[in-house]
Amino acid sequence: MTLPATELPQIPAARARVELRIVNSRFIGSLAPAEDVAAARAFIAEIRAEMPDASHHVYAYVIGHGATTTLGMSDDGEPSGTAGRPMLAVLRGSGIGDAVVVVTRYFGGTLLGTGGLVRAYSDTTRAVLEVVPRVAKIARRTIWITIGYAAYELVRRLVLAHEARIDAEEFAADIVLLVTLPEVQVAPLAAALTEATAGRARLEAAE
Repeated sequence: MTLPATELPQIPAARARVELRIVNSRFIGSLAPAEDVAAARAFIAEIRAEMPDASHHVYAYVIGHGATTTLGMSDDGEPSGTAGRPMLAVLRGSGIGDAVVVVTRYFGGTLLGTGGLVRAYSDTTRAVLEVVPRVAKIARRTIWITIGYAAYELVRRLVLAHEARIDAEEFAADIVLLVTLPEVQVAPLAAALTEATAGRARLEAAE
């Protein structure tokens, strides 16, 4: 059964950024999509490099959804439990997955106290979550399609009509396309290719 888009897991459609001023300190919240931990860590490193003079770069990430999530967080020098943990709680509570949030703080000279820090990092995370565009996460498959030259233009049209992305093309004795598409479109595309090429198109799962 295919879930309606409204019931599919939500992921960020793009990056987002907000800035809050709280008792003279600047809190800059940056959010990005992250399909894996490596992508999350790369974004955290990018933010550190972009704002190297900041006092703290606190982060939290959620990779995956439901019971198959990988979580990460860091207080980055703020008192333990006052920054990364509340950010992660807000991120998990938002229902979004495959996302990383970095809250960059420029200290303004006034101590906020434990409760103030929790509120500041939580509020900044909520603020960036409010502005980030979201899309449904759709399961995708990557496949090889092998065809003869005569079928090339027709097959390209069929592939694109099934919401697929052509990642690579190889031209040798036959043409081989590397295609990524929604999982629910694999069977319909296979049927369409079989009909259009009289069964001569070959489909194989890409490892």
